[in-house]
Amino acid sequence: MDDRPSSHAVGVSLCDSAPLLWRVEDLRTVRSQGLVGALLGSLPRTPRQNVRLGRPLLLLEEEETLLRERQAAAAGYQDGRGAELRLQVQQHKEDQQRSYEEQSVLALEDRKSALLRAMTSSHTESGAGAQGGALRGRLEALDRSFTFPCSALAVQLSTARAGLSYCPEARVVLRADRPIRGRDELNCDAARYQVFRDLRGRGFYLTSAGKFGGDFLVYPGDPLRFHAHFIAVCVSENESVGLLDLLSVARLGSNVKKTVLLCSPGPDGRVLYTSLQWSGMV
Repeated sequence: MDDRPSSHAVGVSLCDSAPLLWRVEDLRTVRSQGLVGALLGSLPRTPRQNVRLGRPLLLLEEEETLLRERQAAAAGYQDGRGAELRLQVQQHKEDQQRSYEEQSVLALEDRKSALLRAMTSSHTESGAGAQGGALRGRLEALDRSFTFPCSALAVQLSTARAGLSYCPEARVVLRADRPIRGRDELNCDAARYQVFRDLRGRGFYLTSAGKFGGDFLVYPGDPLRFHAHFIAVCVSENESVGLLDLLSVARLGSNVKKTVLLCSPGPDGRVLYTSLQWSGMV
């Protein structure tokens, strides 16, 4: 595991503010940094199953933020990424020009074939020779006068975005789960990220814990090798938590054999952790 900033520029594509990774080298890079994400795509050979999934990889909001911080801290990241993008644009233009030339040749052959079929049709043979002569003249002049418009060029649309992104305000509005977010929710997101960064700095792996009623599932190692040991619930230090809420989350953790962690970020950057375990009714 390597938590140092990587010199490889990870390309994050945004789909309605959801951060996605498409390239295999990007998936390998973030995995080496302890960022897990969740695979969403179906495999080409087995598109109708959901046991083994493929690209793209959906990152948590906290994973994306931590990744961008590391990339911004990497030396020469911006210059390297700009050179890579310029190379990709140049290669795309060359491929498009080559495709245009190939399609021009094919379009000319199709036009010639159509004229030849018209000349050899039974209707033309039974008519006067003037029509056949006109068709032959058009066929001979076709090489000199034929032009293939650029608007008729057939292009392949990629399923991955070309790196287009939204400004932070637009991304907030485009969120599918919470379209309108207030000041308290933004503070809550900041607290979640502070907890995520602290636990990740301690060597733990984190994934979403929505189905367990928490914020993060905390693994002692790679999720491919370990089960989660903790359910992290982010609460502020001055937030009052009801007794029934504490009992429900503690009992849930006991049922799934995990310890509940109440994570309270402080103003000094430190995080206070309180563990909860259900021991039964008294």
